[in-house]
Amino acid sequence: MRAVRFHEYGEPADVLRLETVPVPEPGPGRVRVAVHACGLAPADWALCRGLFAGSLPRGVGCDVSGLVEAVGEGVTDVSVGDRVFGTADFAGSPSAGAAEHAVLDHWFAVPEGLDLAQAAALPKALSTASWHLARLGALAGRTLLVNGGGTTVGYAAVQIALLRGARVITTAGDTYAGRLRALGATVVGRGEGLPGRVEALGVGPVDLVLDTAPPGGALPELVEVADGDPTRVLTCSDLAAAPELGVRDTFHEDPTKWTDAERFGVFPEFARLAAEGGFTVPVAATFPLEDWSKALEISLSGHARGKLLLLPSGDVG
Repeated sequence: MRAVRFHEYGEPADVLRLETVPVPEPGPGRVRVAVHACGLAPADWALCRGLFAGSLPRGVGCDVSGLVEAVGEGVTDVSVGDRVFGTADFAGSPSAGAAEHAVLDHWFAVPEGLDLAQAAALPKALSTASWHLARLGALAGRTLLVNGGGTTVGYAAVQIALLRGARVITTAGDTYAGRLRALGATVVGRGEGLPGRVEALGVGPVDLVLDTAPPGGALPELVEVADGDPTRVLTCSDLAAAPELGVRDTFHEDPTKWTDAERFGVFPEFARLAAEGGFTVPVAATFPLEDWSKALEISLSGHARGKLLLLPSGDVG
């Protein structure tokens, strides 16, 4: 089969290669799928640079949808031919989702009415957004600012928070501002001067802040928006600047909360909502597997404007 992999750590464009490799076998508690779609994200490039370093070679592409074609020992909840989406076993397999076949370590049924490509856009954005919102606490009746509502994680977080009863303010550019307003969020412009723009809304104090935007020096103003309290701000993106400011960040949250229930428990609920049109992660573009480098270039530019998907099956529309 064909798979995108790296054999050493470094910049993604330097170390990634499309190779012909053996089809992986699913071990105990794993399933193998014929990959229909695989989502790419900045986290994949971080893996290339050494995040969660482990045995090599390794693949990229954690978000996957496809048809089950083999099940490992102990797996009883799916059968060959089932439509599933979930996360590739990037640590335990020499290839990941950017391949014609992939081993999954977590999977969920794709409900009727949900396209397989759209299903592949869900996992990382949904798990990241829901986990971080859970860390911020109860949302009902509170005002939440999401910095970066046009990112895939931010877009997911806005929807989740609204469904959980929060009043949501979000920063966004022109690409998604209209869609975010249609969802029920209040949209303000990005960049310097954010506290003044939020104050001008006249909606009262901001209780909580989730930062999902690419690092760009926004954290001091986000703390100001949170009435000067950095403990009410949580970032999943600007991990370097957060500690100095006292802002909470992904890797300094309670590690005991990184459980499967915390990360994946909402998947069935939001997959159903996605099938009904009540939740989505925007897809910016799709590419055949052999054009993986084009997707990489767009992602590294910081202007993806939605999820980038590889379609190893060749069904690019």
